Amino acid sequence: MRLPSSLERAIALRYLRGRKKSRFASLTTMIAVGGVAVGVTALIVVLGVMNGLRDDLRDRILVANPHLRILTYGASLRMDNWREALDTVRENPDVVAAAPEVLTKSLILNSAEYPAAVDVVGLARDTGSRAVTSLSGYIEQGDLEFRARNDSVQGAIVLGYRLSSRLSAYVGDLVTLVSPTSAEVNRITGTRVPNLWKFEVTGIFNTGMYQYDDGFAVMDLKVAQAFAGLGDAVTGIQIRLKDPWKAPQVGDSLQRRLGYPFRSFDWQSQNQSLFSALQLEKRAMGLIIGFIMLVAAFNIIGTLTMVVAEKTKEIGILQAMGLTPRGIGRVFLTQGAIIGGVGTALGLLGGLVLSYVIDRSGLIRIDPAVYFIDRLPVHLELLDVLAVVVFSFMVAVVATLHPSRAAARLTPVEAIRHE
Repeated sequence: MRLPSSLERAIALRYLRGRKKSRFASLTTMIAVGGVAVGVTALIVVLGVMNGLRDDLRDRILVANPHLRILTYGASLRMDNWREALDTVRENPDVVAAAPEVLTKSLILNSAEYPAAVDVVGLARDTGSRAVTSLSGYIEQGDLEFRARNDSVQGAIVLGYRLSSRLSAYVGDLVTLVSPTSAEVNRITGTRVPNLWKFEVTGIFNTGMYQYDDGFAVMDLKVAQAFAGLGDAVTGIQIRLKDPWKAPQVGDSLQRRLGYPFRSFDWQSQNQSLFSALQLEKRAMGLIIGFIMLVAAFNIIGTLTMVVAEKTKEIGILQAMGLTPRGIGRVFLTQGAIIGGVGTALGLLGGLVLSYVIDRSGLIRIDPAVYFIDRLPVHLELLDVLAVVVFSFMVAVVATLHPSRAAARLTPVEAIRHE
Protein backbone atom coordinates (compact mmCIF):
# COMPACT_ATOMS: atom_id res chain seq x y z
CA MET A 1 0.00 0.00 0.00
CA ARG A 2 1.34 3.40 -0.95
CA LEU A 3 1.73 6.24 1.50
CA PRO A 4 -1.27 8.57 2.03
CA SER A 5 -1.41 11.69 -0.11
CA SER A 6 -1.50 15.23 1.29
CA LEU A 7 -5.28 15.31 0.74
CA GLU A 8 -5.77 12.07 2.65
CA ARG A 9 -3.59 13.34 5.52
CA ALA A 10 -5.56 16.61 5.63
CA ILE A 11 -8.88 14.73 5.79
CA ALA A 12 -7.52 12.45 8.54
CA LEU A 13 -6.46 15.46 10.63
CA ARG A 14 -9.84 17.11 10.06
CA TYR A 15 -11.70 14.02 11.26
CA LEU A 16 -9.51 13.81 14.38
CA ARG A 17 -10.42 17.38 15.34
CA GLY A 18 -14.16 16.71 15.13
CA ARG A 19 -16.93 19.08 14.13
CA LYS A 20 -16.98 22.69 15.16
CA LYS A 21 -20.29 22.26 17.05
CA SER A 22 -19.35 18.91 18.58
CA ARG A 23 -16.26 17.88 20.52
CA PHE A 24 -17.26 14.21 20.69
CA ALA A 25 -14.76 12.93 18.16
CA SER A 26 -11.93 15.10 19.46
CA LEU A 27 -12.61 13.92 23.03
CA THR A 28 -12.47 10.26 22.03
CA THR A 29 -9.28 10.98 20.12
CA MET A 30 -7.71 12.45 23.24
CA ILE A 31 -8.80 9.41 25.23
CA ALA A 32 -7.24 7.09 22.64
CA VAL A 33 -4.00 9.08 22.59
CA GLY A 34 -3.96 9.14 26.39
CA GLY A 35 -4.43 5.37 26.57
CA VAL A 36 -1.42 4.80 24.32
CA ALA A 37 0.67 7.36 26.24
CA VAL A 38 -0.14 5.84 29.63
CA GLY A 39 0.66 2.35 28.38
CA VAL A 40 4.01 3.37 26.92
CA THR A 41 4.97 5.35 30.04
CA ALA A 42 4.06 2.48 32.36
CA LEU A 43 5.88 -0.10 30.26
CA ILE A 44 9.07 1.97 30.01
CA VAL A 45 9.14 2.70 33.74
CA VAL A 46 8.40 -0.90 34.76
CA LEU A 47 11.09 -2.35 32.49
CA GLY A 48 13.49 0.31 33.74
CA VAL A 49 12.74 -0.58 37.36
CA MET A 50 13.36 -4.28 36.74
CA ASN A 51 16.63 -3.50 34.93
CA GLY A 52 17.60 -1.16 37.77
CA LEU A 53 16.97 -3.77 40.42
CA ARG A 54 19.05 -6.29 38.50
CA ASP A 55 21.97 -3.91 37.83
CA ASP A 56 21.97 -2.33 41.30
CA LEU A 57 21.90 -5.68 43.03
CA ARG A 58 24.69 -6.96 40.80
CA ASP A 59 26.87 -3.91 41.46
CA ARG A 60 26.30 -4.00 45.20
CA ILE A 61 26.82 -7.73 45.42
CA LEU A 62 30.20 -7.29 43.70
CA VAL A 63 31.30 -4.51 46.09
CA ALA A 64 32.34 -6.99 48.78
CA ASN A 65 32.08 -10.18 46.75
CA PRO A 66 34.63 -11.31 44.16
CA HIS A 67 33.56 -12.35 40.68
CA LEU A 68 34.78 -15.88 41.36
CA ARG A 69 35.98 -17.99 44.27
CA ILE A 70 38.16 -21.08 44.30
CA LEU A 71 37.21 -23.33 47.21
CA THR A 72 37.91 -26.93 48.22
CA TYR A 73 35.74 -29.95 48.86
CA GLY A 74 35.54 -31.30 52.39
CA ALA A 75 33.87 -30.48 55.68
CA SER A 76 36.61 -28.11 56.92
CA LEU A 77 36.82 -25.99 53.73
CA ARG A 78 40.51 -25.65 54.53
CA MET A 79 42.94 -24.89 51.71
CA ASP A 80 46.56 -25.66 52.64
CA ASN A 81 48.33 -25.60 49.25
CA TRP A 82 46.74 -22.30 48.24
CA ARG A 83 49.96 -20.63 47.04
CA GLU A 84 50.42 -23.04 44.12
CA ALA A 85 46.73 -22.70 43.25
CA LEU A 86 47.01 -18.89 43.41
CA ASP A 87 49.92 -18.90 40.95
CA THR A 88 47.89 -21.07 38.55
CA VAL A 89 44.87 -18.77 38.84
CA ARG A 90 46.93 -15.67 38.09
CA GLU A 91 48.22 -17.24 34.88
CA ASN A 92 44.71 -17.19 33.37
CA PRO A 93 44.40 -14.27 30.89
CA ASP A 94 40.84 -13.45 32.05
CA VAL A 95 41.98 -12.90 35.64
CA VAL A 96 42.73 -9.30 36.65
CA ALA A 97 43.48 -9.91 40.32
CA ALA A 98 43.46 -12.80 42.77
CA ALA A 99 44.13 -13.05 46.50
CA PRO A 100 43.60 -15.51 49.38
CA GLU A 101 40.74 -15.04 51.83
CA VAL A 102 39.37 -16.41 55.08
CA LEU A 103 35.63 -16.75 55.66
CA THR A 104 34.21 -17.74 59.03
CA LYS A 105 31.32 -16.98 61.35
CA SER A 106 31.48 -15.62 64.85
CA LEU A 107 29.70 -13.80 67.64
CA ILE A 108 30.58 -10.15 68.22
CA LEU A 109 30.02 -8.30 71.51
CA ASN A 110 30.18 -4.57 72.11
CA SER A 111 31.50 -2.85 75.25
CA ALA A 112 28.23 -3.65 77.06
CA GLU A 113 28.50 -7.31 75.95
CA TYR A 114 25.49 -7.06 73.64
CA PRO A 115 25.90 -9.97 71.18
CA ALA A 116 25.28 -10.17 67.44
CA ALA A 117 26.07 -12.79 64.82
CA VAL A 118 28.67 -11.72 62.29
CA ASP A 119 30.34 -13.06 59.13
CA VAL A 120 34.07 -12.51 59.41
CA VAL A 121 36.08 -11.93 56.25
CA GLY A 122 39.88 -11.95 56.24
CA LEU A 123 41.41 -9.99 53.36
CA ALA A 124 44.85 -8.87 52.31
CA ARG A 125 45.32 -5.13 52.73
CA ASP A 126 44.08 -2.97 49.88
CA THR A 127 46.61 -3.00 47.04
CA GLY A 128 45.01 -0.43 44.74
CA SER A 129 44.50 -1.71 41.20
CA ARG A 130 45.35 -5.26 42.36
CA ALA A 131 42.47 -5.32 44.88
CA VAL A 132 39.94 -8.04 44.14
CA THR A 133 36.90 -6.15 45.46
CA SER A 134 35.96 -2.47 45.47
CA LEU A 135 35.21 -2.41 49.20
CA SER A 136 37.89 0.23 49.80
CA GLY A 137 35.82 2.73 47.83
CA TYR A 138 32.91 2.39 50.28
CA ILE A 139 34.69 3.22 53.53
CA GLU A 140 32.76 5.98 55.30
CA GLN A 141 35.00 6.31 58.35
CA GLY A 142 38.56 5.21 58.96
CA ASP A 143 40.31 3.06 56.37
CA LEU A 144 40.95 -0.51 55.25
CA GLU A 145 44.57 -0.64 56.41
CA PHE A 146 43.83 -2.69 59.58
CA ARG A 147 46.18 -0.67 61.79
CA ALA A 148 45.10 -0.68 65.44
CA ARG A 149 46.31 2.11 67.73
CA ASN A 150 45.49 0.21 70.92
CA ASP A 151 48.32 -2.19 71.82
CA SER A 152 46.08 -4.31 74.07
CA VAL A 153 44.00 -5.74 71.21
CA GLN A 154 44.71 -8.68 68.91
CA GLY A 155 43.97 -6.73 65.76
CA ALA A 156 41.89 -4.18 63.85
CA ILE A 157 38.42 -4.73 62.40
CA VAL A 158 36.18 -2.87 59.92
CA LEU A 159 32.39 -3.11 60.41
CA GLY A 160 29.36 -2.52 58.21
CA TYR A 161 27.62 0.70 59.16
CA ARG A 162 24.34 -0.98 60.16
CA LEU A 163 26.18 -3.48 62.36
CA SER A 164 28.18 -0.60 63.81
CA SER A 165 25.01 1.35 64.61
CA ARG A 166 23.33 -1.70 66.10
CA LEU A 167 26.28 -2.31 68.43
CA SER A 168 27.02 1.39 69.01
CA ALA A 169 30.60 0.53 68.10
CA TYR A 170 32.40 3.19 66.09
CA VAL A 171 35.95 3.98 65.01
CA GLY A 172 38.22 3.78 68.05
CA ASP A 173 35.86 1.58 70.09
CA LEU A 174 36.70 -1.97 71.17
CA VAL A 175 34.67 -5.08 70.38
CA THR A 176 35.03 -8.73 71.35
CA LEU A 177 34.74 -11.66 68.97
CA VAL A 178 34.26 -15.30 69.95
CA SER A 179 36.49 -17.74 68.08
CA PRO A 180 34.99 -21.22 68.54
CA THR A 181 37.26 -22.80 65.91
CA SER A 182 40.38 -21.88 67.88
CA ALA A 183 38.91 -22.95 71.22
CA GLU A 184 41.08 -24.52 73.89
CA VAL A 185 40.23 -27.60 75.96
CA ASN A 186 39.76 -26.94 79.67
CA ARG A 187 41.96 -29.40 81.58
CA ILE A 188 39.53 -29.59 84.52
CA THR A 189 36.17 -30.00 82.75
CA GLY A 190 37.45 -31.42 79.46
CA THR A 191 35.21 -29.08 77.51
CA ARG A 192 36.22 -26.71 74.75
CA VAL A 193 36.33 -23.09 75.85
CA PRO A 194 36.19 -20.54 73.04
CA ASN A 195 38.81 -17.83 72.93
CA LEU A 196 37.72 -14.20 73.21
CA TRP A 197 39.55 -11.79 70.90
CA LYS A 198 39.65 -8.05 71.41
CA PHE A 199 39.56 -5.86 68.30
CA GLU A 200 39.70 -2.14 67.70
CA VAL A 201 37.22 -0.76 65.19
CA THR A 202 39.32 1.12 62.61
CA GLY A 203 36.77 1.60 59.83
CA ILE A 204 33.10 1.64 58.85
CA PHE A 205 31.91 0.69 55.36
CA ASN A 206 28.59 1.37 53.66
CA THR A 207 27.97 -0.66 50.51
CA GLY A 208 24.23 0.05 50.35
CA MET A 209 23.66 -3.72 50.47
CA TYR A 210 21.75 -4.55 53.65
CA GLN A 211 23.14 -8.07 53.93
CA TYR A 212 26.73 -6.81 54.00
CA ASP A 213 26.24 -3.64 56.02
CA ASP A 214 24.29 -5.41 58.75
CA GLY A 215 26.28 -8.59 59.24
CA PHE A 216 29.84 -8.41 57.86
CA ALA A 217 33.13 -7.59 59.56
CA VAL A 218 36.50 -7.45 57.80
CA MET A 219 39.97 -7.99 59.25
CA ASP A 220 43.51 -8.54 58.04
CA LEU A 221 44.18 -11.91 56.42
CA LYS A 222 46.89 -13.05 58.86
CA VAL A 223 44.80 -12.07 61.87
CA ALA A 224 41.81 -13.91 60.39
CA GLN A 225 43.92 -17.03 59.86
CA ALA A 226 44.89 -17.05 63.53
CA PHE A 227 41.36 -16.15 64.63
CA ALA A 228 39.88 -19.06 62.66
CA GLY A 229 42.58 -21.46 63.81
CA LEU A 230 43.78 -22.13 60.27
CA GLY A 231 47.48 -21.54 60.80
CA ASP A 232 48.96 -20.82 57.38
CA ALA A 233 45.91 -22.13 55.48
CA VAL A 234 43.01 -20.14 54.01
CA THR A 235 39.43 -20.98 53.10
CA GLY A 236 39.55 -19.86 49.48
CA ILE A 237 40.91 -17.63 46.74
CA GLN A 238 39.14 -14.48 45.57
CA ILE A 239 39.27 -13.63 41.86
CA ARG A 240 38.39 -10.48 39.89
CA LEU A 241 37.85 -10.93 36.16
CA LYS A 242 37.94 -8.66 33.13
CA ASP A 243 34.33 -9.57 32.40
CA PRO A 244 32.16 -10.54 35.40
CA TRP A 245 29.60 -12.22 33.12
CA LYS A 246 32.24 -14.78 32.05
CA ALA A 247 32.68 -16.02 35.63
CA PRO A 248 31.00 -19.44 35.06
CA GLN A 249 33.16 -20.21 32.02
CA VAL A 250 36.40 -19.05 33.66
CA GLY A 251 35.49 -20.95 36.82
CA ASP A 252 35.00 -24.20 34.89
CA SER A 253 38.32 -23.69 33.13
CA LEU A 254 40.21 -23.08 36.37
CA GLN A 255 38.51 -26.00 38.09
CA ARG A 256 39.61 -28.38 35.33
CA ARG A 257 43.17 -27.07 35.44
CA LEU A 258 43.50 -27.15 39.24
CA GLY A 259 41.83 -30.54 39.56
CA TYR A 260 40.43 -32.19 42.66
CA PRO A 261 39.86 -31.09 45.46
CA PHE A 262 39.49 -27.55 44.08
CA ARG A 263 36.12 -26.23 42.94
CA SER A 264 34.89 -22.90 41.59
CA PHE A 265 31.98 -20.83 42.83
CA ASP A 266 30.97 -17.76 40.83
CA TRP A 267 28.85 -14.79 41.89
CA GLN A 268 26.06 -15.71 39.46
CA SER A 269 25.62 -19.20 40.91
CA GLN A 270 25.66 -17.76 44.41
CA ASN A 271 22.76 -15.43 43.55
CA GLN A 272 21.11 -17.48 40.80
CA SER A 273 17.69 -17.70 42.45
CA LEU A 274 17.60 -13.94 43.03
CA PHE A 275 18.43 -12.99 39.45
CA SER A 276 16.16 -15.68 38.01
CA ALA A 277 13.29 -14.27 40.09
CA LEU A 278 14.03 -10.75 38.84
CA GLN A 279 14.09 -11.92 35.21
CA LEU A 280 10.81 -13.78 35.63
CA GLU A 281 9.26 -10.75 37.33
CA LYS A 282 10.42 -8.51 34.51
CA ARG A 283 8.69 -10.70 31.93
CA ALA A 284 5.54 -10.99 34.02
CA MET A 285 5.31 -7.25 34.62
CA GLY A 286 5.97 -6.54 30.96
CA LEU A 287 3.15 -8.90 29.99
CA ILE A 288 0.75 -7.35 32.51
CA ILE A 289 1.52 -3.78 31.48
CA GLY A 290 1.31 -4.89 27.84
CA PHE A 291 -2.41 -5.42 28.38
CA ILE A 292 -2.68 -1.67 28.84
CA MET A 293 -1.54 -1.39 25.23
CA LEU A 294 -4.32 -3.75 24.18
CA VAL A 295 -6.84 -1.60 26.04
CA ALA A 296 -5.45 1.39 24.16
CA ALA A 297 -5.88 -0.54 20.91
CA PHE A 298 -9.56 -1.11 21.68
CA ASN A 299 -9.87 2.61 22.39
CA ILE A 300 -8.50 3.32 18.92
CA ILE A 301 -10.87 0.81 17.33
CA GLY A 302 -13.82 2.37 19.16
CA THR A 303 -12.75 5.91 18.25
CA LEU A 304 -12.33 5.19 14.55
CA THR A 305 -15.49 3.09 14.38
CA MET A 306 -17.50 6.01 15.79
CA VAL A 307 -15.80 8.38 13.34
CA VAL A 308 -16.82 6.08 10.46
CA ALA A 309 -20.41 6.05 11.70
CA GLU A 310 -20.45 9.82 12.17
CA LYS A 311 -18.77 10.63 8.86
CA THR A 312 -20.66 8.11 6.69
CA LYS A 313 -22.30 10.76 4.53
CA GLU A 314 -19.04 12.65 4.13
CA ILE A 315 -17.31 9.41 3.12
CA GLY A 316 -19.95 8.90 0.42
CA ILE A 317 -19.48 12.47 -0.85
CA LEU A 318 -15.70 12.01 -0.94
CA GLN A 319 -16.12 8.83 -2.97
CA ALA A 320 -18.55 10.56 -5.32
CA MET A 321 -15.94 13.30 -5.81
CA GLY A 322 -13.35 10.72 -6.90
CA LEU A 323 -11.61 9.48 -3.71
CA THR A 324 -11.08 5.74 -4.14
CA PRO A 325 -12.03 3.11 -1.52
CA ARG A 326 -8.31 2.54 -0.94
CA GLY A 327 -7.93 6.26 -0.35
CA ILE A 328 -10.75 6.16 2.22
CA GLY A 329 -8.97 3.27 3.94
CA ARG A 330 -5.71 5.22 3.99
CA VAL A 331 -7.49 8.17 5.64
CA PHE A 332 -8.42 6.02 8.63
CA LEU A 333 -5.06 4.25 8.68
CA THR A 334 -3.50 7.70 8.86
CA GLN A 335 -5.73 8.57 11.81
CA GLY A 336 -4.62 5.45 13.64
CA ALA A 337 -0.97 6.18 12.82
CA ILE A 338 -1.33 9.74 14.13
CA ILE A 339 -2.99 8.54 17.34
CA GLY A 340 -0.32 5.87 17.80
CA GLY A 341 2.55 8.20 16.92
CA VAL A 342 1.44 11.07 19.17
CA GLY A 343 0.53 8.71 22.04
CA THR A 344 3.83 6.84 21.72
CA ALA A 345 5.83 10.08 21.61
CA LEU A 346 4.06 11.46 24.68
CA GLY A 347 4.44 8.12 26.49
CA LEU A 348 8.13 7.96 25.57
CA LEU A 349 8.72 11.47 26.89
CA GLY A 350 6.72 10.75 30.05
CA GLY A 351 8.52 7.44 30.62
CA LEU A 352 11.98 8.98 30.22
CA VAL A 353 11.21 11.93 32.49
CA LEU A 354 9.51 9.81 35.16
CA SER A 355 12.33 7.25 35.10
CA TYR A 356 14.94 9.99 35.50
CA VAL A 357 13.09 11.61 38.40
CA ILE A 358 12.56 8.31 40.26
CA ASP A 359 16.17 7.20 39.78
CA ARG A 360 17.89 10.50 40.59
CA SER A 361 15.75 11.62 43.49
CA GLY A 362 15.44 8.26 45.25
CA LEU A 363 11.80 9.21 45.63
CA ILE A 364 10.55 5.67 46.23
CA ARG A 365 12.14 4.06 49.30
CA ILE A 366 11.96 0.32 49.90
CA ASP A 367 12.79 -1.92 52.84
CA PRO A 368 16.45 -2.96 52.51
CA ALA A 369 15.90 -5.91 54.85
CA VAL A 370 13.63 -7.44 52.20
CA TYR A 371 15.01 -6.13 48.89
CA PHE A 372 18.71 -5.72 49.90
CA ILE A 373 18.71 -2.11 48.61
CA ASP A 374 17.08 0.97 50.15
CA ARG A 375 15.63 2.79 47.10
CA LEU A 376 14.01 1.98 43.78
CA PRO A 377 16.54 2.29 40.94
CA VAL A 378 15.54 2.79 37.29
CA HIS A 379 17.97 1.89 34.50
CA LEU A 380 16.70 2.19 30.93
CA GLU A 381 18.11 0.03 28.15
CA LEU A 382 17.96 1.18 24.54
CA LEU A 383 16.64 -2.13 23.21
CA ASP A 384 13.81 -2.18 25.77
CA VAL A 385 12.76 1.38 24.90
CA LEU A 386 12.91 0.69 21.15
CA ALA A 387 10.87 -2.50 21.60
CA VAL A 388 8.18 -0.60 23.54
CA VAL A 389 8.02 2.20 20.93
CA VAL A 390 7.77 -0.20 17.98
CA PHE A 391 5.24 -2.42 19.74
CA SER A 392 3.06 0.54 20.70
CA PHE A 393 3.04 2.03 17.22
CA MET A 394 2.35 -1.33 15.56
CA VAL A 395 -0.56 -2.01 17.93
CA ALA A 396 -2.05 1.39 17.07
CA VAL A 397 -1.73 0.79 13.31
CA VAL A 398 -3.12 -2.75 13.48
CA ALA A 399 -6.08 -1.46 15.50
CA THR A 400 -7.10 0.74 12.53
CA LEU A 401 -7.43 -2.16 10.07
CA HIS A 402 -11.03 -3.04 10.91
CA PRO A 403 -12.42 0.55 10.89
CA SER A 404 -10.49 1.43 7.71
CA ARG A 405 -11.81 -1.64 5.88
CA ALA A 406 -15.34 -0.87 7.06
CA ALA A 407 -15.03 2.66 5.68
CA ALA A 408 -13.52 1.45 2.40
CA ARG A 409 -16.45 -0.97 1.84
CA LEU A 410 -19.06 1.82 1.90
CA THR A 411 -20.59 2.65 -1.51
CA PRO A 412 -21.28 6.31 -2.37
CA VAL A 413 -25.06 5.86 -2.73
CA GLU A 414 -25.47 3.92 0.54
CA ALA A 415 -23.22 6.36 2.38
CA ILE A 416 -25.08 9.47 1.16
CA ARG A 417 -28.49 7.93 1.97
CA HIS A 418 -27.27 6.97 5.48
CA GLU A 419 -29.33 8.38 8.33
